[in-house]
Amino acid sequence: MGGMKDSNLEQNQTPEAPLEPEDHQSIEHTQPTQLEAGAEKGASEPAAEVEHAASDLEVTRAIPVAAPDLAEAEAELSATLPGVPLTKGYEDTQAFEREQASAAAASQPASPPSSPPPPAKPGNGRPKGRPRGLPWFFYPLAGLAILLLVLLVSGFGGYTSGIGMRKSAEKTQVAGAVAEQYALGIQDMEQGLYGRARQRFEYVIQLDPNYPGVTEKLAQVLLELNTTATPTLLPTATLTPTPDDRDSQQRFDQAQQALAANDWTATVDTLLILRKLDPTYRAVEIDGLLFLALRNRGRDKILKSSDLEGGIYDLTLASQFGPLDAEAQGLLSWSSLYITGASFWGIDWEQAVNYFSQVAPNLPNLMDGSKMTATERLRQALFEYGNSLAQRGQYCAAVRAYQQSYEISPDPAVQQAGELAAQQCAGAGDQPAGTPKPKKPKPTKSP
Repeated sequence: MGGMKDSNLEQNQTPEAPLEPEDHQSIEHTQPTQLEAGAEKGASEPAAEVEHAASDLEVTRAIPVAAPDLAEAEAELSATLPGVPLTKGYEDTQAFEREQASAAAASQPASPPSSPPPPAKPGNGRPKGRPRGLPWFFYPLAGLAILLLVLLVSGFGGYTSGIGMRKSAEKTQVAGAVAEQYALGIQDMEQGLYGRARQRFEYVIQLDPNYPGVTEKLAQVLLELNTTATPTLLPTATLTPTPDDRDSQQRFDQAQQALAANDWTATVDTLLILRKLDPTYRAVEIDGLLFLALRNRGRDKILKSSDLEGGIYDLTLASQFGPLDAEAQGLLSWSSLYITGASFWGIDWEQAVNYFSQVAPNLPNLMDGSKMTATERLRQALFEYGNSLAQRGQYCAAVRAYQQSYEISPDPAVQQAGELAAQQCAGAGDQPAGTPKPKKPKPTKSP
């Protein structure tokens, strides 16, 4: 019987057909009503429990289930079990189903309101299109800018190349002058002219401090000068008078008399002997007398005897006893410049002009053993300097040198050379090196 009942039940419960989209929509439309009824029924419950239940069942969706045909099931059971009333059971079953549906509806939360669509982003109102092209006049301007840039780069390159060539030529010229002065310095050193050798070596060091061997040669020259020219303040054997037994006071009086007679050498010799015999005797007064005698003797050697080296030596000794006055300082300075300018004579006319142009305006008649005054040396140096400029093609500069030389003292040779240089200057101006050189005029004979 039990097996029959089960088979009958399975036959009576036909498979449920799938819901069509329309049925599904109808169920979805009915679901909010049931939820609202459940919400009204559960309004008396605490709000916390309702929210908790809503959060637990937030994603729960009602699944449609086909209810079995209870009438057919009751008929079959009545046929199988006669005499058993099922009306009460049917009613209880219907009430149970209603209670289950109400509980399910109360447990499901209300459907959340649909969220509004996101607002559309405002646009700029300009339709996107292809970018505009460059204006027509941009391309000529760009080409002109590129051309100017190329010209600037080319000009700068040429300027840099010219500067490099000029510096290279200047270095070559300086190197030649340095080598020549060094060789002449060695010759002067071998001949015993240590003063002139010193000037040449100092000039070489000024132009090229790293020239090989010049520092050692200068040290040797200075050693020789200090050895041979260091003043001992002692008279020589030939000039030392015969010693006598007179006291220091008599010697002091004798020195004063020689100073009053402008006998500078006798004054210096007497005072040196007195100091050797008694160094402490009237030391301050003796220093003053030595200063006057050495200062005046150095002045006379420079102006009267044309002994520039000897005058410089005496003035240097006098400066050890006291400061020199303006005249003595000038004589010392101009004599040193004269000697330095004479060391460039015939070697570097530009340097010779530089030094003698400082001496001639201050001491025009200053001369050395050659008996050539500073003015005459300046005139000849300007003439020779103009010739060297003309040979290098610098005619306009040569004209100025000739004019300065002619203003010092008129000379037909200088006038002729100046006229020739003026013609060249007016015709072609200064020419670069390598141009044909004019014939060098013969210099006048030195007096």
